[in-house]
Amino acid sequence: MQMVDERDIKIIDILEENARTPHTKIAARLGVAESTIRKRIKALEKAGVIERYTIVVNPAKLGYNSISIVGLDVESTHFLDVAIRMTEFPEVKFVATSTGDHTIMTEIWLKDGRALGEFITEKIGKLEGVHRVCPAVIMEKLKVR
Repeated sequence: MQMVDERDIKIIDILEENARTPHTKIAARLGVAESTIRKRIKALEKAGVIERYTIVVNPAKLGYNSISIVGLDVESTHFLDVAIRMTEFPEVKFVATSTGDHTIMTEIWLKDGRALGEFITEKIGKLEGVHRVCPAVIMEKLKVR
């Protein structure tokens, strides 16, 4: 696949709204044949533009009432080890390395504020090389995409 064009972007937008949208419905919305949509989606997958299909859940409906973005400042000698270790905790839903205020950024889902405090103290705080943990509790998500 050479370049992503405007039609591919429209297909991606539709799939981001609902990844289960049938090819026939996408084709009808865009005024093209279903085979065109199928081929384009296959090409987008092959090129790595579409990496995977997933769902978005409401954490509160699963009992997670404390969703936090947590920045970590880590000594450079332990940076990769800490980032990898963070991916191993089931409570941690997102891990990225970054520049700026914090070298590692995470999203953590827990039952409540007490659980967050315990997680920071008992798990993150005990990782070698972590010298600062900066949690920010999410009050309300306004956009998820």
